[in-house]
Amino acid sequence: MTDTPDAQPLLRVVTPDTTPEEVAAIVAVFAALGGDEAPARPARSQWAHPGRAARRTLPHGQGGWRASGLPR
Repeated sequence: MTDTPDAQPLLRVVTPDTTPEEVAAIVAVFAALGGDEAPARPARSQWAHPGRAARRTLPHGQGGWRASGLPR
């Protein structure tokens, strides 16, 4: 629960004819909605990475033309 004794309750039942099963159902729904954790960010595609816009220097020297076609 909470550590402070004067904290307000998170849930208050205002109708007197509410059954314990109904209270348990609404508590289960609220518990399933989640809490304080932030939603996970989707993984960023490497295709859209800004580093792809910067052109890399081409290999030069002996065999440079062959190395330019090789994967990085």
